[in-house]
Amino acid sequence: MSSLDSLKTLKTLAVNGRDYHYYSLTEAARSLGDLQALPMSLKVLLENLLRWEDGETVTSADLQALAGWLRERRSDREIQYRPARVLMQDFTGVPAVVDLAAMRAAMARAGGDPQRINPLSPVDLVIDHSVMVDRYASPAAFAENVDIEMQRNGERYAFLRWGQNAFANFRVVPPGTGICHQVNLEYLGRTVWTREEDGRSYAFPDTLVGTDSHTTMINGLGVLGWGVGGIEAEAAMLGQPVSMLIPEVIGFRLAGKLREGITATDLVLTVTQMLRKKGVVGKFVEFYGDGLADLPLADRATLANMAPEYGATCGFFPVDEVTLDYLRLSGRPSETVALVEAYCKAQGLWREPGHEPQFSDTLALDMNDVQASLAGPKRPQDRVALPGVSNAFDDFLGLNARKAGAEGQGEIRFDFEGRQHTLKDGAVVIAAITSCTNTSNPSVMMAAGLLAKKAVEKGLQRKPWVKSSLAPGSKVVTDYYQAAGLTRYLDELGFDLVGYGCTTCIGNSGPLAAPIESAIGKADLVVASVLSGNRNFEGRVHPLVKTNWLASPPLVVAYALAGSVRLDLSSDPLGNDANGQPVYLRDIWPSQQEIAAAVAQVDTRMFHKEYAEVFAGDEQWQAIAVPQAATYVWQDDSTYIQHPPFFDGISGPPPKIEDVHRARILALLGDSVTTDHISPAGNIKADSPAGRYLRDKGVEPRDFNSYGSRRGNHEVMMRGTFANIRIRNEMLGGEEGGNTLHVPSGEKLAIYDAAMRYRDEGTPLVVIAGQEYGTGSSRDWAAKGTNLLGVKAVLAESFERIHRSNLVGMGVLPLQFSAGQDRRQLGLNGRETLDILGLSGARIEPRMSLDLRITREDGSTQTIAVLCRIDTLNEVEYFKAGGILHHVLRQMIAR
Repeated sequence: MSSLDSLKTLKTLAVNGRDYHYYSLTEAARSLGDLQALPMSLKVLLENLLRWEDGETVTSADLQALAGWLRERRSDREIQYRPARVLMQDFTGVPAVVDLAAMRAAMARAGGDPQRINPLSPVDLVIDHSVMVDRYASPAAFAENVDIEMQRNGERYAFLRWGQNAFANFRVVPPGTGICHQVNLEYLGRTVWTREEDGRSYAFPDTLVGTDSHTTMINGLGVLGWGVGGIEAEAAMLGQPVSMLIPEVIGFRLAGKLREGITATDLVLTVTQMLRKKGVVGKFVEFYGDGLADLPLADRATLANMAPEYGATCGFFPVDEVTLDYLRLSGRPSETVALVEAYCKAQGLWREPGHEPQFSDTLALDMNDVQASLAGPKRPQDRVALPGVSNAFDDFLGLNARKAGAEGQGEIRFDFEGRQHTLKDGAVVIAAITSCTNTSNPSVMMAAGLLAKKAVEKGLQRKPWVKSSLAPGSKVVTDYYQAAGLTRYLDELGFDLVGYGCTTCIGNSGPLAAPIESAIGKADLVVASVLSGNRNFEGRVHPLVKTNWLASPPLVVAYALAGSVRLDLSSDPLGNDANGQPVYLRDIWPSQQEIAAAVAQVDTRMFHKEYAEVFAGDEQWQAIAVPQAATYVWQDDSTYIQHPPFFDGISGPPPKIEDVHRARILALLGDSVTTDHISPAGNIKADSPAGRYLRDKGVEPRDFNSYGSRRGNHEVMMRGTFANIRIRNEMLGGEEGGNTLHVPSGEKLAIYDAAMRYRDEGTPLVVIAGQEYGTGSSRDWAAKGTNLLGVKAVLAESFERIHRSNLVGMGVLPLQFSAGQDRRQLGLNGRETLDILGLSGARIEPRMSLDLRITREDGSTQTIAVLCRIDTLNEVEYFKAGGILHHVLRQMIAR
């Protein structure tokens, strides 16, 4: 805790007969100046610095810089931020626990005590990313999917159970419980955290980092949190502060109310489009204005959840009566609610009517202007008003040439379940109510259930080629659907419960029926998915589905009935009723009054019931055998968990930083290359390098599982890096697929195979890309895999925040083109050799300039200046040590 006695900021707050010690911003203002106009999110950061001020990692100058932010409303000051806790999901959590286990093994080899490797901050890992939609449209779907999940992932789950027993401060929420962000919103988050130290109770804002970019959802509850790479989260667990620049804060003023028939999903797609256009990458967004008084907590959480889609670090909401009402509804103890109110009011963190902080810049939206919308066909910021979806699809279709030899002209007849059907371009083959973004919101979920009820009463059914699924983010959703009497109607339309997890939103949509996959392939059809998710990047939802549309849950149901995105749901009928009369969307859309009556069925007892034994798990989870050992016993024949090579040689001196000479270009990429393109994700193809590895290990393709489930095995993951079927390498003329040109042989190889050949030849590698490199989920393997392939540097026009940090954290140099320069302007074709100069013998400094010497095939050379995107002094130390975890482990071994 803070040693800043000079400001005498440590005060006592009495709440319900209990004393809490806290570091008072009101008292700090006596020395730092008036803080009232600071954005609420920056007040949380200021309290964090005040509490951790020690004269070394946090100084009084840091406090002065943050308090002085109001003068310029921006700052170049680097600060050290220490979140209260860490949140993980299993895809990113398993490799984090693998790294911790490997660090214990390295500590033991170095002669130290392996049990010194423990999380120092509370860590919750929620298993939500593994369940796949193998079974659907059946009352047995949930039980069967759970059984398949346990069979596929038994090895991983045994490893996590070992970690739960072996590590202190580490809890696991078992599979079949919910999505991490919804569990965080409904149960884990407290808004105000407490800690016992030296016989005192301390109160401070609940803050966190998470290994998933949608950690930002908790900002709806007034909890400051955002996604970081697994690498950075592991360091935070081990006591390392998060290095960050004091951010700009963009204020987003909300006024008015949503009109009849408009959902929170429509609101968030509108806000996402506005903020993407504004440009908020690396910035905080803070919502303010008197419109918040009428904005339910669930709607706030939906807006906060989508911060990665609008590009911000977070989308923060201040604490007010709406916050307290939700804490009560979701079953938080009365002591917690009382503390939140008293603490936030004492600290100036309570939203008062009319209060408008000062911001770096602002936007405003009258919610009365929001229209029914979807986003697509492949980016969440590409909002399309409902009447324009058909035209947007046709525009996309016009840009996609059909493969030679494809059957038909955009349609094909096929047999399915004993009947013949016609599948056409634009057919909706996946309709999924999924994702924490929307399943945490009772309003849009009840709207979906009510629309299903009205559709069934009209005699409508989903089209037979639509794979439909319902995957709520917590069991509370199931309870309130039952209470409202809506479950049977969703079931009748094929939206049976398939699991409690992310499913389709992260690409776990499972296979389509074989006749449908065959028809799509034969005719090379451009088909669609409609999902209530947050991501719709190419190749993410399903490899055969080229267009993906984000929509509210009721619109997901509507498109399952319509069966095509080429219908205009604002004017075309969804189908015919029992009397052959057309039924339109407006005929079955529930009124706000009907939705409110259904939402009133949500009861505190549901939360108490479902979270009473949240860490216990079912019989299958409890039956998993757990080895009792401080260090993990690695299994050489395991295809899920392998000892990673990252800490080999850690007891020796750190690697010397040298210039990079005669590097080859592994891939030449365009704009908006996402971590879904870079990091292994989705299905493993049998003929891919990862597929060949698994077959060599005796694993049949039917048992490959997904890349995400095998993140604990670096051999699989490095083979899947840059292997996405939609990635376009300009070295091969923009051809799709994870291939490259090996130079100078001229052979076309899988990127992994080329990288291994370059490694054998002793050739370092560089990746070159365009703008927004690394957007998307906070996938640590996008950086780990890049490292293991031998890539020394990534040169791009711009980087997404988390991925740039992850590259540094794995010892890969992020470089940025100077303004006005890019791969096209320089005429790069991938056959050049590159020298990165200015590292050898230099004192590495944040954002220093380096020279890049380009040698072309004809022997001519050109030298340009590039910006080194090691942004902070802490990152300099991490890079010099070989990576962030290497830095931590070296310090521990030295002690």
